[in-house]
Amino acid sequence: MQHKIPRTITTILIFGRPPLAFLGMVLAIATILTMNPLYYIMGVTSLCLSVVIDLIDGWFAARFAPHYKLTHITERMMNKIVFAINFPVISVGMMWRFHFVSNTNSRAELLHVVFVLILCVTVLLRENFAHFMKSFAMKKGAEEELSDINRLRTLFAAPVAAILYAHAFYTLEGPPSSIYFWISWLSNIPLRFLYFMEITFFVINLGSIAAYCRRYGSDCLDDICMDDDYLRWRILSVFPNALTMMNAMMGILSIFFAYGGRIREAYMILIGAAIFDRLDGAVARKLGVTEPPRDNIDSRVPTLGGILDDIADAVSFCIAPALIFYCLFDSCHMTVIQDLPYGWLAMIYTIMGIIRLIYFTLDRHPIPGFFKGLPTPAAALLLTVPLIMFQYAQDYGGGNEALFWGYFCFGLIVIIPVLMNAYFIHYIHVGRFGGRHPLFTKIMFLLNGISVFTPYFGHFNLGLHLVYLFSPIFTWRINPEIAVIESKTMNTNMGHSSSIPKQL
Repeated sequence: MQHKIPRTITTILIFGRPPLAFLGMVLAIATILTMNPLYYIMGVTSLCLSVVIDLIDGWFAARFAPHYKLTHITERMMNKIVFAINFPVISVGMMWRFHFVSNTNSRAELLHVVFVLILCVTVLLRENFAHFMKSFAMKKGAEEELSDINRLRTLFAAPVAAILYAHAFYTLEGPPSSIYFWISWLSNIPLRFLYFMEITFFVINLGSIAAYCRRYGSDCLDDICMDDDYLRWRILSVFPNALTMMNAMMGILSIFFAYGGRIREAYMILIGAAIFDRLDGAVARKLGVTEPPRDNIDSRVPTLGGILDDIADAVSFCIAPALIFYCLFDSCHMTVIQDLPYGWLAMIYTIMGIIRLIYFTLDRHPIPGFFKGLPTPAAALLLTVPLIMFQYAQDYGGGNEALFWGYFCFGLIVIIPVLMNAYFIHYIHVGRFGGRHPLFTKIMFLLNGISVFTPYFGHFNLGLHLVYLFSPIFTWRINPEIAVIESKTMNTNMGHSSSIPKQL
């Protein structure tokens, strides 16, 4: 008798979320049709209740259900149903708010609507991809394994959905109640915090896809390739090439954000492009797909990965920063700034950056662990970050402050193309340096994450980039054989590259 109540409660908790999600969808439709704030309040309340249930159902089932494994499978199925309902509804709600509720209809809000659509599609794609990977692995007798990134994704999904729902279906006028006051506060969170939350959730979903590839990829390839090494190489090459394409997409997305006047977000997205640029090469080396199998090598034909990498770097680190610089300077109302030849300098920056990429590709005597000249990702970030302060000074600061940052940015776009092509100056590979100093990397990411919520985000990052700009004064003494080392794990994998293609 004492187990009946816990079992009943567990059943209600596990199977209760889909009805709440469906109720939220019905109330969202009612809100769209009637603009009644009562339906809006009830819809947000239903999703908030779903968040509470999502946080406690696993804990309750683990302690009271007699068949935890079956309970876990059922809970995962309920997650899929809830995601399939909530995120398409949120995407529709964002479009509805932009057209019928928003008073400004600004380009920044339009970009936010587009980004939420991309996020919702990514969430649903991840669900189908995870099912596809596990279906292959289960045929091979693989056991299901929950990774930390998947747990983090499940923990993030429900709160993110509730906050975006409250933002999407906000009605301008509501009853004078404390409930509506708190809900309306949620719906009016500044865009920069929404972007931070959404970008974090987007990255978590990409990390979850990578975790499934690492866990179940080998079993899938064994079933598909049947000992065909060249086919295996072609399939494995998709993963670093996909990261390269993400690099290019980040560059294009940063241009759209800059066009919408969101320089801060454009810079953050360029950081993501630099991370993907770092990851594609590391993943290619780890998977052993930097070159095709020896029987299929033709040195006269460039590989698809090399072509994509050059195109992605040109878009993200040559074209995008120049366009961001041009958009901000072109929208400036200060006469002294308008008289500067910023259009020509933006074009020169793009051309010099592409020349730098061509030299990097054709260089037959690279220095291990170092770049000859300022690398294009560092140059792009260094050029973009002071534009954050320039835009802020134009909007909220005084004329002298805006003039200072305008001349500062103008000076950088003159100096940076020269440094990119000053091949006698050697810059250490910061990614490999971070691989050898993981604690330093974690501290920098933590401090950078904290600075996002302060007015000094741009100043902090500008300081980091200036340190790297003058780093050759101190790093020229480092032995290249030491600089090329990334970490003990990566070094071990590189030493056993012949076995890597069998392991995704």
